Amino acid sequence: MIILGIDPGFAIVGVGVIQYKGNKFRVIDYYAITTKAGLPLEQRLKMIYDGINDAIQKYKPDFMAIEELFFNNNAKTAIQVGQARGVVLLAAVNHGIGIYEYTPLQVKQSVVGYGRADKSQIQQMTKAILGLNEIPKPDDVADALAIAICHAHSHKMVNLGGRI
Repeated sequence: MIILGIDPGFAIVGVGVIQYKGNKFRVIDYYAITTKAGLPLEQRLKMIYDGINDAIQKYKPDFMAIEELFFNNNAKTAIQVGQARGVVLLAAVNHGIGIYEYTPLQVKQSVVGYGRADKSQIQQMTKAILGLNEIPKPDDVADALAIAICHAHSHKMVNLGGRI
């Protein structure tokens, strides 16, 4: 199965694409979709939407795994991230891709085995699990890969007659 992991944001959206087959991971791609401060809201949201559409069309994922929003003390930032997350979900729905949402706690438990793991522990385990030479940057990209790993661990599928 091909999993598109997304760490939603407004300035930076982390994107990680992995294949999980036979209990083995293969990294397909990872990168960040960035939007520049100062651009109108609707242009930034369109850039995110177009970037996710491009990823879906290029990699044809079976599933999208996305981090659930957590409470943010800055209401403006929380609203902007919520809007960005909405266009990401819309892109997936428009392509008929199954969407799975995970809390930061679920990601930490799945990747590190400990729900209070810090960011560096998650990044090191992501690097190790995927056999990467270095931790992907920016952090949002490493987080997107961790979210994809979480989905693979959470939804181990049995291949029956070519079906996942």
